[in-house]
Amino acid sequence: LSAGAVLLLAGKGAAAATKGDLSNDIGILNVALGLEHQGIAAYTLGAKSGLLQKGVLDVAVKFQDDHKVHRDLLAGAITKMGGKPVTEKTLDEYAKALNAASLKSQEDVLKLALSLELGATNAYLSVIPSFKDRGLAQVAARLAADETAHWAILNNALGLPLPKAMLFGA
Repeated sequence: LSAGAVLLLAGKGAAAATKGDLSNDIGILNVALGLEHQGIAAYTLGAKSGLLQKGVLDVAVKFQDDHKVHRDLLAGAITKMGGKPVTEKTLDEYAKALNAASLKSQEDVLKLALSLELGATNAYLSVIPSFKDRGLAQVAARLAADETAHWAILNNALGLPLPKAMLFGA
């Protein structure tokens, strides 16, 4: 993390900024937190489906752990900035929203994860210029890098072709 983001996450940067200055950043972080909640739930649904082979399940659990790290980082930043972190929905709500009942194979589960990872990557990349705190922009870029790595591994596992140039952030 950048020095500014570390100070902010430690509760020191927020004192210099007014609540109004931070409300936009808090809002962006809460949207990102909502995406992380959804990602954690999607990997939970995939893991519980019984459709994943052992090696694939291990990778899915690792990716879920990454999303939990992201969740905790975002929730901590929101709280330290004086905001209220968005709460997660129930697993049943996520299952309905993600149409989990349609998952019939490992490939279906991986395609769902692939689409969510691409969406998260693009969301993080799109908000980078919107942050008033430049340290948070760097955090968003690092989160986008994690999501991109997840996407690339899932894309490869599905045997899909390499992406076209400039796929991410579009």
